[in-house]
Amino acid sequence: MGTNQIYHTLALTLVPGIGPVNAKSLISYCGSAEKIFKTSKKKLTAIPGIGDGTATAIVSHDIFGRVDEEMQFIEKKKITCLTYWDENYPQRLKNCIDGPVLLFYKGNTDLNADKIIGIVGTRNATEYGRNICEEIIDGLKEYNILMISGLAYGIDIAAHKACVKKNVPTVGVVGHGLDRIYPPIHKETAKKMIDNGGILTEFISKTQPDRQNFPKRNRIVAGMIDALIVVETTEDGGAIITAAIANTYNRDVLAIPGDIKSKYSRGCHYLIKTNRAQLIENADDVLSVMNWKEKEIKPKKQRELFIEFSPEERLIYDVLKENNELAIDELSSKIPLSPSLLASNLLSLEFQNVIAVLPGKRYKLN
Repeated sequence: MGTNQIYHTLALTLVPGIGPVNAKSLISYCGSAEKIFKTSKKKLTAIPGIGDGTATAIVSHDIFGRVDEEMQFIEKKKITCLTYWDENYPQRLKNCIDGPVLLFYKGNTDLNADKIIGIVGTRNATEYGRNICEEIIDGLKEYNILMISGLAYGIDIAAHKACVKKNVPTVGVVGHGLDRIYPPIHKETAKKMIDNGGILTEFISKTQPDRQNFPKRNRIVAGMIDALIVVETTEDGGAIITAAIANTYNRDVLAIPGDIKSKYSRGCHYLIKTNRAQLIENADDVLSVMNWKEKEIKPKKQRELFIEFSPEERLIYDVLKENNELAIDELSSKIPLSPSLLASNLLSLEFQNVIAVLPGKRYKLN
């Protein structure tokens, strides 16, 4: 997307009262971010979800001075801007209703890698937790994974450092602008990550790492991945929030068990006991759950000629035939069916042995 569209998309994100959902709605109704600012207040107010206050803020154009300042910062620091419509925007995140319309990125890795995991946990990581992070990364390094975390103290930075050590691409999603690294002690690790991975945020420069920014950061981590691995956490830790978001996004959540007397294992045990996460012990378990182990699969004879499909089933069949293998959110974005109707037809096709359900809530033809 051109500089002009980035400029106006950035402007849109700075309008008070406009979040990702409303921003996408506005662009859909008006045709582009630029056209939003050329639309009359009367027409803006008629758009669902856009009230008088938001429409007034859009037509006032008070934010363009700040937009000019930010564009200069972006150019000076050579930051990559990824709008929601760019092909390099994280496609897994694009399928999340609250995915940001604009991301700022410093790095060199593919944010749409074939296999992406997140590793999160307590800021008070134990030696056990740090060792687990390194063991998991070591066991996955030959499978071309990308690891996402939040560059925070504890498990996050342990996972990032393990990736740097093992030469595994890793991206840190931060809750502040790219004019700083927080916490500052992680600055050297962040520099190394930019050489093989990167730093990603939805926040403009001068945004402080305030407490309210971290749940927003967590949703980006959860949205970008195939599977979330929770290593150590208390029952009320931030990792529990990330796990909850990952579950709502239909991502696989995996948890490492620990000492039943350690408060930093209680969150993982809670996730496992309440069926919010699957118990894993090592990288081999991750590969097995996600079906990432390379194995020879004998081609199966298609049963299309012997089955009478409903129109909905035919639609699903044709999409899977064209795309080979898709996650549930990818299917949902390609097929104009309600979630309940899509689910019921997937189940029907599964019962007919037409499709197979793979780990990670992915589907393929038998």
